[in-house]
Amino acid sequence: MQKFAEILHLIDSFIGGSQWFVFLLLGTGLFFTLYLKFPQIRYFKYAIKIVRGKFDQEGDKGDTTHFQALATALSGTVGTGNIAGVALAIHLGGPAALFWMLVTAFLGMTTKFVEVTLSHKYRETAEDGSISGGPMYFMKNRLKMPWLAGIFAVATIFSAFGTGSLPQINSISNSAFSTFGINKILTGAVLAVLLGFVIIGGIKRISKVTSKLVPIMAVIYFFGAITVILYNIENIWPSIVSVFTDVFTGTAAGGGFLGAGFAFAFNRGVNRGLFSNEAGQGSAPIAHAAARAHESVSEGLVALLEPFIDTIIICSLTGLVLLSSGVWAEKLDNQFQQTDMLILNELMSDENAEDVAVLSDYLLENNANLHFNGQLNIENGRIQNSITVFHARSIAEDILVTSNDENYSGTVEVNNGKVSKNIALKFQGKSLVHSAPLTTEAFSRSWFGDWGKYIVTIGLLLFAFSTAISWSYYGDRAVTYLFGVKYVIYFRIIYVLGFFFAAFADTTIIWIFSGITIAFMTIPNLIGILSLSKEMKSEIKSFWKEWYLRFPEEKPKLRK
Repeated sequence: MQKFAEILHLIDSFIGGSQWFVFLLLGTGLFFTLYLKFPQIRYFKYAIKIVRGKFDQEGDKGDTTHFQALATALSGTVGTGNIAGVALAIHLGGPAALFWMLVTAFLGMTTKFVEVTLSHKYRETAEDGSISGGPMYFMKNRLKMPWLAGIFAVATIFSAFGTGSLPQINSISNSAFSTFGINKILTGAVLAVLLGFVIIGGIKRISKVTSKLVPIMAVIYFFGAITVILYNIENIWPSIVSVFTDVFTGTAAGGGFLGAGFAFAFNRGVNRGLFSNEAGQGSAPIAHAAARAHESVSEGLVALLEPFIDTIIICSLTGLVLLSSGVWAEKLDNQFQQTDMLILNELMSDENAEDVAVLSDYLLENNANLHFNGQLNIENGRIQNSITVFHARSIAEDILVTSNDENYSGTVEVNNGKVSKNIALKFQGKSLVHSAPLTTEAFSRSWFGDWGKYIVTIGLLLFAFSTAISWSYYGDRAVTYLFGVKYVIYFRIIYVLGFFFAAFADTTIIWIFSGITIAFMTIPNLIGILSLSKEMKSEIKSFWKEWYLRFPEEKPKLRK
């Protein structure tokens, strides 16, 4: 498993975690924002009108309403990215990472507008009569690049697991275990069965479930987050200031946080922003393709609302909860994950400026000379060597080593900083935490007390489960494109099984795999929509021509 994790890290460093991917993503959003003259601002109020049914007309073809398509797509985006993803971004890049998440969302509103419009235009009717759409169809039918469409469809299947299945149930099971002590296998088994019942019904059942889940989960989480923010109201302004003042300088070391430079905050903020709202990934167009609409731009405008709701509103709330509560830089009691833990060959302290500087450089360069090799001597659960246990990018404290719930005594082999897997040991103590456990802890720093953890767990359950539901549909549309409708059932079975096993898999490996699959899916989609920029502009002109004819009283209100 360790070798597999190292391979994933290597792939991620060249793709999802690399600067060129970030610039491609942001550059596409910036290009369309300027080329189409800021549609996310100019057309915002019209998007709301269309969701409410103003542009509908009798005979529009599709399987779902505008609102149901929006709810399905939102349920695919509003998930662990809003709870665990924001926490991971701030854990890695500090407060400035939240700024770059918001920039990604603002530009992503235009990107999503474009990709949904083009995908809706070139959708098809599948063998069973259902609507099937997505970027693979405009790649095949308009760009005449079936090879690119095939790559995108394969990437979509992998991303169905990397975005919609594995990280969602992993976050649910971790949160349920830390809050209620529920066995992760049990959580995975129960929710896998429920997932199977929902997705067998296809898009119509999925849209009915998600259109009810999304409003409920949004209200629960919104009021819970506002309560935490009000409880820590004196920290709100300093938190907001830190988001913006650290943008171009990076975040200095503080508490257990060892600092993060501009490049790292920028990279991880954009990366997590994409995971949260999926703008440019090409996933939402698959859900929106099923919407009843005669004019594709109208559905593109509906999709424009997604990054605003998902990231600018919900992720901002999560970020303010984390920053105002202070838990993001605080060491908390937790059980260490092996993939997040390294043994360093010197005894260091984060109260020593020289040690902090060394470790900050280590986080950037991963200097293997610091890694410990040899045997750890452990007596009654305590490490006797003069070393540093580095967990979750922080110096761990009060470390206890146990085996079968008893303090361990003996030796442990360490190779290049990694503890041998040949012996079943648990390392626990105080260190930084990330992902869902960090947000869970932040919600407990309020009038709710420990009850705040339940809000996160319930919210995460609804968010993540609805995301898994929506992504099963994205995956089965890709399977339909590649192999035909009759093979969808096999995908659904594998999807549910993967959902179950990820409940008790290693969190870090899952998140790295997720980043890789997102990048593989996003790259061909961005190439496709950039190739059709002129067509997009002409589609917009055609749409407003019809709008003016049907609603002439609104013509003077539209800025040209």
